[in-house]
Amino acid sequence: MDINSDDLKTFVTVVDSGSLSAAAVHLGQTTSGVSRALTRLEEKLQTSLLTRTTRRMELTEEGKLFLDKARRILASIEEVEECIRIRRQQPAGRLCVDAASPFMLHCVVPHVGEFRARYPEIRLELTSNDRIADLIEHRTDIAIRIGMLNDSTLHARALSSSPLHILASPAYLAQYGTPAAPADLTDHVLLGFVQYEQGNVWPLRHAQGDSLAVAPALVASSGETLRQLALANQGIVCLADFMTRDDIAAGRLVPLLANWNSGYRQQIHAVYYRNTQLAQRIACFLEFLQQKL
Repeated sequence: MDINSDDLKTFVTVVDSGSLSAAAVHLGQTTSGVSRALTRLEEKLQTSLLTRTTRRMELTEEGKLFLDKARRILASIEEVEECIRIRRQQPAGRLCVDAASPFMLHCVVPHVGEFRARYPEIRLELTSNDRIADLIEHRTDIAIRIGMLNDSTLHARALSSSPLHILASPAYLAQYGTPAAPADLTDHVLLGFVQYEQGNVWPLRHAQGDSLAVAPALVASSGETLRQLALANQGIVCLADFMTRDDIAAGRLVPLLANWNSGYRQQIHAVYYRNTQLAQRIACFLEFLQQKL
């Protein structure tokens, strides 16, 4: 049995049009041609789909079942064709993307060249705010947000997640020693965030739970600033894997207290207002970025 989409379309059109002649007009064929196509389909299925008289047509039980399946198949084909048409179009125009500076530097900037080569008509504008930015106020199309989401008025798409590491430089550890347990952190210089209390809750198991609120001795608003402070031997820090992976691999930063790490992962979302004029640009960027992450 070799049924194709033309067979399905002919059958559905006959049913929807109410007659062979009306279906022939809709399909741009002759009435006899439509009739032969319908007969061939019934022969392939080895069953009767329509009871035809000179005055009316009625679906058989098998025809009713086949009609439902045929509609679903044709709808799926149309959806796929629409997706391909969209992908063939070359999206163009301004696209403003905002992210905290660590994410921008470590996860976006390295791939900008490839994105621009793939979508040369999109004019990227990249901004960095270490605090949550208002999309309308800052004329931002997409904002990348790390951690919990609170704004329910935005559409959100999960992009990835990143584990957190407790880290220090080899020189700092050589001078001050390596903590063997979370309780030992009280004897060390801790680096943390200002006005971002969630960033000062480290994923360390202890007697009271799976997370440890710390009191940093030195604070900064940017994770990238904290990374640089840790690299400058200024203390112990808790930062995401996406911004410290290369430092760990190169030995510039050393993971600490791995046996006490709860394994918590920071969620990474893209948030945006739904806008049909921007939809294609947003979809292109998010699909590209998610592949890279």
